[in-house]
Amino acid sequence: MSKTPAPKTAPKGAKKTDPGADVAMLEAPAPANRFADRFAPPKPPVRGAGHVDETPRIAAKGDPKLANAWKTKSGAELTDAEVLAMPDSEYMNAKQIEFFRAKLTELKDGVLSNAGETTEHLREDTTIVPDPADRATIEEEHALELRTRDRERKLLKKIVQSIARLDTGEYGYCDETGEPIGLGRLIARPTATLSLEAQQRRELKQKMFGD
Repeated sequence: MSKTPAPKTAPKGAKKTDPGADVAMLEAPAPANRFADRFAPPKPPVRGAGHVDETPRIAAKGDPKLANAWKTKSGAELTDAEVLAMPDSEYMNAKQIEFFRAKLTELKDGVLSNAGETTEHLREDTTIVPDPADRATIEEEHALELRTRDRERKLLKKIVQSIARLDTGEYGYCDETGEPIGLGRLIARPTATLSLEAQQRRELKQKMFGD
């Protein structure tokens, strides 16, 4: 006669648990150890929660020394920061025109100097080089210098046109809209004739319809 095992009873004093308790215990996260925080991936920052913006800000407009430097210096002596700190009401005044004339003249002299160096390099005679590999290298360098010279020739033409615009009072204003181009764009690109918005529209049109 077989005996059936008696059902196991919980020990005295133990609390009764429901059937899902074991599952809940299995799903509970493991306790953190001392290595968890060290090797855990960095958590993404929470927007607006104690975030400190460490991006450097240029406080040129708020610096009285920069904002008033143009009153005591000539235009050619002004720095980029001092020009940017000038009030908007002084846009393209005599000091700024003098400042950009000096910048364009310096850029023009640099282009002409580079053109003279390129001419000297092109005078080298490749026929006296016995090694064909060396001769090919020199010819490749000459071709590169010619392409550079062509870009500088186009830049020189823009510089001369920009200096002429200074004389006519058109410098600093967009050719398409007539609005100010902005000091920041002119300092970065002294030969600019279009505002940033007009330049973007033109590039988009060229991309869509070609030249």
